[in-house]
Amino acid sequence: MTTLSRPHIAVAVNPSAAQGAHRDYGHRLVEALRATGRQVSELSADTYQHLETMVRTAVANGVDALIVVGGDGTAQLGTNVCVNTDTPLGILPSGTGNDTAEGILGMPIGDIDAAIERLIASLDKPVWRIDAGRMSWKGGERWFCSTMSAGFDALANETVNSLSFPKGPSRYTVAMLIELAKLKPIHYTVAIDGKRTTEQAILTTIANNSQYGGGMKICPEAKPDDGLLDMMMVRPLSRFDFIRIYPRVFKGTHVTDPRVIIRQGKKFRLESPNLVVYSDGERIAPLPMDVEVAPRALPVLDTRP
Repeated sequence: MTTLSRPHIAVAVNPSAAQGAHRDYGHRLVEALRATGRQVSELSADTYQHLETMVRTAVANGVDALIVVGGDGTAQLGTNVCVNTDTPLGILPSGTGNDTAEGILGMPIGDIDAAIERLIASLDKPVWRIDAGRMSWKGGERWFCSTMSAGFDALANETVNSLSFPKGPSRYTVAMLIELAKLKPIHYTVAIDGKRTTEQAILTTIANNSQYGGGMKICPEAKPDDGLLDMMMVRPLSRFDFIRIYPRVFKGTHVTDPRVIIRQGKKFRLESPNLVVYSDGERIAPLPMDVEVAPRALPVLDTRP
């Protein structure tokens, strides 16, 4: 583990995070970093794709750390740029969902001043290397450090992205209620470390993070640096039972229900017709998809309390 020996920091701001509700957060972070004597490059763009291109150029040119300002989608952008490099990633949470910042990096949510202080302090700490998940499919590849989903949860993500109200994490709850009306079992073919099975489930998530969806403890025992990914599946149940179990996910106690199955592994293959994968709130690609853990592939700023 190493500390940052040079002071050049890139700050990438997603202006559309949380529908633009926190546009000033990036500027506040930049000013706070410059007040410490560090050199800061501020990056912003009108589109996600343009911002990623700018960030890749900055990291290729040798910045000492990248801090992204946004939610889980922006965190995934940073993950894809910093994975398999020596440039650590930090996150200033300002999105609709901030599960990567909170669940993995331990960042305070809803207190921008405390979050900025935590990031500045982390620049003098050893860099922490965590696992990353590599998603690959015909014609593409993408990395995540938090979660990927295919099933009811991915369908809910599609709905979340279409909602303009309510704001904040409660949008996930509203989206789940909308999708609940259409609930039906899904047939999957699953391979974990080469062992192939068929499953009936309504929800499937592969996680490197203990939480997703605005604080749901979906895989409460998942650890971001153990060299493993956790797969959670919910076997078919009625709408009534789903409603009964759902509140328990915020404490992680849903895993005691026998219809909730969690398995760990290093390599996964997931197949099912007509399903699209979402990862950290971003639409990725249709199944089939291969997912593999890359142990300690992602350097991050250690902002854990």
